[in-house]
Amino acid sequence: MTLRLALAQFDFPVGDIEGNAERIIAMAAQARDELGAQLVLFPELALCGYPPEDLLLRPAFLADCEAAMRRIAAATRGIVAVVGWPEAAGAVVYNSASVLRDGVVAATSRKRELPNYAVFDERRYFDVDPDGGPCVFEVEGVPVGLLVCEDLWFPEPLARTCAAGAKLVLVPNASPFERDKHAQRDALLAQRVAETAPTGGAALAYLNVVGGQDALVFDGASVLADGDGVVHPAAAAFIDEWLVADFDPKTLRFRAVQWTVDGDESRDALCWRALVRGIRDYFSKNGFSQAWLGLSGGIDSALVLALAVDALGEDNVTAVRMPSRYTAGLSNDLADEQCRSLGVRLLSIPIEQPFQGFLDALAGTFEGRPVDTTEENLQSRSRGAVLMALSNKFGGLVLTTGNKSEYAVGYATIYGDMCGGYAPLKDVYKTEVYALARWRNTVGGSAPNGGPVIPTGVIERPPSAELRANQLDQDSLPPYDVLDAILLRHVDQEQSGEEIVAAGFDAAVVERVLELVRTSEWKRHQSAPGPKVSRRAFGRERRYPITNGYRA
Repeated sequence: MTLRLALAQFDFPVGDIEGNAERIIAMAAQARDELGAQLVLFPELALCGYPPEDLLLRPAFLADCEAAMRRIAAATRGIVAVVGWPEAAGAVVYNSASVLRDGVVAATSRKRELPNYAVFDERRYFDVDPDGGPCVFEVEGVPVGLLVCEDLWFPEPLARTCAAGAKLVLVPNASPFERDKHAQRDALLAQRVAETAPTGGAALAYLNVVGGQDALVFDGASVLADGDGVVHPAAAAFIDEWLVADFDPKTLRFRAVQWTVDGDESRDALCWRALVRGIRDYFSKNGFSQAWLGLSGGIDSALVLALAVDALGEDNVTAVRMPSRYTAGLSNDLADEQCRSLGVRLLSIPIEQPFQGFLDALAGTFEGRPVDTTEENLQSRSRGAVLMALSNKFGGLVLTTGNKSEYAVGYATIYGDMCGGYAPLKDVYKTEVYALARWRNTVGGSAPNGGPVIPTGVIERPPSAELRANQLDQDSLPPYDVLDAILLRHVDQEQSGEEIVAAGFDAAVVERVLELVRTSEWKRHQSAPGPKVSRRAFGRERRYPITNGYRA
């Protein structure tokens, strides 16, 4: 006899305790009645959403979670449900997953390994139960173990659970997406299953939540691993869906009953879908439907426009062309070409008048001083003011178009092109921007008119801010392939200047780039959130002091 398991790979929004509770009750009934499951698993902290951050410091929030958990337990009949929630026990709080059956909480697993690195700071909020033993319970005669997310990354929790008799181990997760993480997960599951051999083996069901939450994007991509070490293909990433499998306790193997897999798991495909999901969920969860963005005819804004259309639909996106005295005719033409291809409304609002107004107002104060980046930034800030005015007047959210390379070295204007509520490319280097544009044009499908989503002319032209005559990005910065290689080592891999020079990079270039990174920290602290897709994203993951005397 097999045990049917339903995995709820869905989005459970942060803070929506009542809504999540009602969904969990309804979904448990659906798993029982429509899917024929005897056991249903929900993600880590599904009741309150992940990460709830300082909501966990509010007693009323924890009390509401406890009351909601009691309602879910009372409604759970005819099926065993495992639900993640923040469990308050006196003065301490546990990151728990509870087993619900026959109207009561039958058992609880309290997370033992609390991550406190990268985007995680669980030790700020949660405690470890010093007396907590392994959680093992029976469903239809099958001994089932329960671990929570990070517990699987250490051998001891699984070993203790299997020693207590578990043959099927459930692992609810809230693990954010980053590039190249899927292979790491698969390798971990295979390793952990192999480690269960001394106790007769056990299979693993790894469920991950899905959805965007501020700067984090959760990919789902849930995985099954048989007791003999076979890791099944991951479920489709960034998709809300029921995953159903039958487990045979004799062979310790799964048979997928309802399990969609990805057709394209390439780095660019997954990154594109992460960015799209991040945009869509940030808008919907914060009550926005309309997006505004400045479309320059350059690669960054063209990519953001394509992402926004995929996320929100062409009718919900407005592009704004804001030419200045330095804007090339080709820039205007390319912006118009892309909007016509995608069916997006394009406004044209020249900034010459407000720009000249600033120059006139400041002429007396600036008298005798040469023209410099001040005047360049006034153009960018004129554009920022226009976009924010449109957002204020008509509603909607402004998308910024800067990329990770620009944010790293400060090649972006604070209160100018950094104006906006969400920054889709904040964690995407310039070289990756080009790769994503080419992927979208070649693999991701064509525009409604059959042409490229991003005009070929945009991809092929040299990048320019167009804030002075004949300006190119490489007048101020190293070539992007060199710049990004240095930034990848310094930002993502935390290498020092000496280590980067030892790898073969020019010492003067490295010193200049690292100084730009240091002196631009204050800008990044004021920047809009954007979806994390790399190992080391600016924001909650890479937190450097603005005032910093360290120079290595």
